[in-house]
Amino acid sequence: MSAARVVSLVPSVTETLLAWGVDVVACTRFCEQPDLRHVGGTKDPDIDAIVELAPDVVVVDEEENRKPDADALLARGLRLHVTHVTALADVPPTLAALADAVGVSPTPTMLPPPATEHSGDACVLIWRRPWMTINADTYGSTVLAHLGIGNVFGDAAERYPQVTLAEIAQRTGALVLLPTEPYAFADRHVRELQGALHGADVRLLDGADLFWWGARTPGALERLAAELSRGRAPC
Repeated sequence: MSAARVVSLVPSVTETLLAWGVDVVACTRFCEQPDLRHVGGTKDPDIDAIVELAPDVVVVDEEENRKPDADALLARGLRLHVTHVTALADVPPTLAALADAVGVSPTPTMLPPPATEHSGDACVLIWRRPWMTINADTYGSTVLAHLGIGNVFGDAAERYPQVTLAEIAQRTGALVLLPTEPYAFADRHVRELQGALHGADVRLLDGADLFWWGARTPGALERLAAELSRGRAPC
């Protein structure tokens, strides 16, 4: 039997649960679901409001949410389901476990086969002031690898290192990706970096497709593959 009342504190999980027809009674303000009740953010949930809703399960994520908040929810007697996805390969088993936790039986997630050719390298920027990127130990980097795109900062020691424009210029063969989240990159930033990097191939990318995992993942891989292949030839 499906859990009657679910609170999701994970934007990608909220989207997935709704796609599965689960009754999500509340989510965070970052979940992009204006028709649902909001109970704070991913890092500052309203514990009292969540408890008042008396959900059957609260979904949290090890990276998206804070352990003190999870502990507070447990201390108030709520049941938690915890997700943790750091690679594309984690998605199918994580979704299977999530479905089991909320009592639904969606069609198993099938990922398209990985690219058989290397299609170049890219720098993915996730923040501005300071500029920040991702290393290989991140979900977004494994998505790019699946699509045949190398990560020029994949060897960085930190998962989310700070970088300079000079370092980007030195490492990037051509492609610089600006996802629309977590930083809200826009067309003006594309123009800014094209100027700073002397005409580099800078592209705005759907941040949810690159960083949100879940029911959207198979379609996201297809959309990203189409965008990243535009105007590029295999190396």
